[in-house]
Amino acid sequence: MMRYQWQFLLAVAALLALTACNLSPDAKEASYLEKGKKEFAKRNYAVAVLQFKNASEAKPWEAEPHYQLGLAYMAGGDAKSAALDFKKATELNPRHTGAQLKLGEMMAASRNKDELEEAEKHAQAVLALSPDDPDALNVIAAAQLKLGDPQSAQSSLEQALRKSPAHVKSWVGLAEVKMARKDVAGAENALQQACAKAPKSAEARTYLGEFYVNQGRNPEAEQQFRQALAIDPKHGPALLRLGAMQAKAGQNDQAEQTYRQVAALPEREYKPAHAEFLFQTGKRDQAIAEFAKLAAADPGDLNMRTKLVEAYLALKRVDDAEKVLTAAIKKNETDALALMQRGRIYLDTGKYAEAQADMNRVLQFRKDLADAHYILAKIAQARANTPAQKQELEETLKLNPSFIEARIDLAQVLLTARDAHAALVLVDEAPKEQMNSVAVILKRNWALLALGRAAEARPGIDRLVATGKVPEALVEDAALRLDQKDYAGARKSAEAALKMTPGDTRALYALVDTYTAQKQPAAAVQRMREYAVNQPGSAPVQQFVGQILIAGGDRAGARKAFEAAKADRPGFLDADYSLAELDAAEGKVDDARKRLQSVVSAHQDNKAAHKVLAEFELTSGKNPAAAIEQYRKVVAIDPKDALAWNAMAYLLARGKQQDEALKSAQKAKELAPDNPAVDDTLGWVYYLQGSYPLSVVHLEAATNKQGTAVRKYHLAMAYLKAGKADRGRETLEAALKMNPNLPEAQAARQAFGVAK
Repeated sequence: MMRYQWQFLLAVAALLALTACNLSPDAKEASYLEKGKKEFAKRNYAVAVLQFKNASEAKPWEAEPHYQLGLAYMAGGDAKSAALDFKKATELNPRHTGAQLKLGEMMAASRNKDELEEAEKHAQAVLALSPDDPDALNVIAAAQLKLGDPQSAQSSLEQALRKSPAHVKSWVGLAEVKMARKDVAGAENALQQACAKAPKSAEARTYLGEFYVNQGRNPEAEQQFRQALAIDPKHGPALLRLGAMQAKAGQNDQAEQTYRQVAALPEREYKPAHAEFLFQTGKRDQAIAEFAKLAAADPGDLNMRTKLVEAYLALKRVDDAEKVLTAAIKKNETDALALMQRGRIYLDTGKYAEAQADMNRVLQFRKDLADAHYILAKIAQARANTPAQKQELEETLKLNPSFIEARIDLAQVLLTARDAHAALVLVDEAPKEQMNSVAVILKRNWALLALGRAAEARPGIDRLVATGKVPEALVEDAALRLDQKDYAGARKSAEAALKMTPGDTRALYALVDTYTAQKQPAAAVQRMREYAVNQPGSAPVQQFVGQILIAGGDRAGARKAFEAAKADRPGFLDADYSLAELDAAEGKVDDARKRLQSVVSAHQDNKAAHKVLAEFELTSGKNPAAAIEQYRKVVAIDPKDALAWNAMAYLLARGKQQDEALKSAQKAKELAPDNPAVDDTLGWVYYLQGSYPLSVVHLEAATNKQGTAVRKYHLAMAYLKAGKADRGRETLEAALKMNPNLPEAQAARQAFGVAK
């Protein structure tokens, strides 16, 4: 009997599958749309997306599945995908008013002129089919207001209200127009009209309450929120605003009760309200427990998971945050958000290889994700790999030209490389809506100052200084005044910047420069000593002060400052480097080596750490073999580091490892064809190998670009071996005049048979 039951079930399953396959495209689409809408109603947006995609595949020429997809993506927080599907729907059916309207609303939220004009077009397409549609007129009004035409915006809204006097959003839009025109009484009247025309609208009362909050009229605001809740006791926005008012007034018991009501609402966005209140009021363990419970109850709520992770990180429970994300990735290897967040944690904790692995995984299935490239740029920056950082920042901006943080970081890379012109061009290419942002104005000022165009920088600096809220602008003002020899004014600006941001080392540099320019180094050292005492918990400040104290001859004070920097931030490697330098200067070479080896051991993928140890082995340890080993690790981390290849080639040549030296020198030349140091090394390697004509070619190029004494000694000996003794003697004489005491001078004299 059991065997026959299974046969029956299999037959039924086969029949159902056959029936599904035989459904018409219309029936398939209708079935999938119905299932998708049911999942959407249950807020299972990811499942709804799958059903709507199936509907689209059933009838790819239909607009409705794409419209529903757009709604599902928007509800799930994926605005980019939503916009793409709304656009696809309008292309398939320009008469689909829902898609036209949604796309118009999204574009009207922008500040980009082209997008705002496009928003108007989509709304006009709706009006062509449905004249006086209030939502379409609202979109047009919002675009007109942002495009600088409040009069037309007001006319559009008044047209909407003539046909739909109870349309709350139109009254709210009219209030916004009135506020833009400085008509506060008119804005209040518009919102009061909304309440009068739609007396059963909790939304209208809430908007009026928010208006009163912004005007500082709290009793009237609370009255409106309570009236909204009398209309609809479960109106989330009113509950949230009431809770915020109670918390601000110190009524924590009432606020907590209100936030409990908010969290009990069915919508996902309200679920964390009570936990957030607990966290903000110091009940952090309770808050985390509630976040964890909510995240476990709804694994698909990525926003809740993010809040749990952020709460752990705020309490420095990094391991717990990592565990949450690792568990999510184990369940779904393509969870881009979890990989991105875990990558950030790895980056912040110095696990650069792990961070890079996570970003590479993301890019395997999301190649167009600009955020992943930006994190890769941050990883490269932490590893002191500037070429890779620059490449990733450029890729970030290619994918998303509006990624302002990437633009600012790339401009700084260019400024550090002394390419201020390119930095200025990059900043001036920012989207129009970003040109008035503080970050863009600041970076533009720095580029202009670096180019010596102080007069052009002055208006931007003054504009930000006038706000009293931008300390970096005061640093720029100090830099400009220093250039103009206004030392008193520069010092005043630098001190003012330090009061606002005590850890800003740029302001400290400017302050020290005011003393140095007036030939008062002792005063600078004393001011830094005083400053260090007042900033014991700032690693960058202590590091800076330590460097100034070393320059002033106070090694004991410098060591104390570096130790303070390390105590404040154990992973602050600059402090380790400086302490090793101090150890070596005091004859404690073994201590210095142990310190640097410890750093390298803990940060094996940090290129800068290997370079520092290599330099130490050359200068203090007199151990070129150990230095070569460190340079090998540098080029393994960053195969495009031309200077590391070059340094390794020079050391290999000195160690008579000529074949490997030549390969390394050629690699350096390939990466940096115009670098005179690279030409000098390659030419010298050819000399040691007996390839004298080739040696002359590269040594001449090096000397013509930058004729140091060492390079001229090398060239003189190459000329001699290449049969150009007269030119060799001339070059030797020129080198001897520059510096006759170099080791290369002795070698050249011996080659020419010249007495000292």
